Amino acid sequence: MAKINPKIFKAYDIRGKYPAEINEQAVSEISKNINCYFSQLAGRQKAIIIVAHDARLSSPSLYKIIVKNLRPETHNLQLVEVGLATTPMFYFLVKKFNAIGGLMITASHNPKNYNGLKIVDKNALPISGLEIKKMFNL
Repeated sequence: MAKINPKIFKAYDIRGKYPAEINEQAVSEISKNINCYFSQLAGRQKAIIIVAHDARLSSPSLYKIIVKNLRPETHNLQLVEVGLATTPMFYFLVKKFNAIGGLMITASHNPKNYNGLKIVDKNALPISGLEIKKMFNL
């Protein structure tokens, strides 16, 4: 497992300076764990996950990693790959598709040299970065 900077796990999301604190390697490790989390929630039923990204220059690269890691054939997860979207649109789509959750690549209001992950449940409510860190001992 890659060494992940523990400072990126925040109360409402996961974010940090790109690429020093959050980068493709860190997002790859985190998304593998998130895949396990969503797969456990889905159980044996098919479940939808919404994945989107903002307009930051680093977001498309992180998005590709998320899509790759949430696409294993052994799980019952169906991805809805939104691509570029606003965060409110992402929240709307989680609810509209009755998804079990979703991931949005964004650092919200932070400067352009930051990036991160908003992970939400079926109600489009945030799963905290601190909770993710505890769940998987990251």
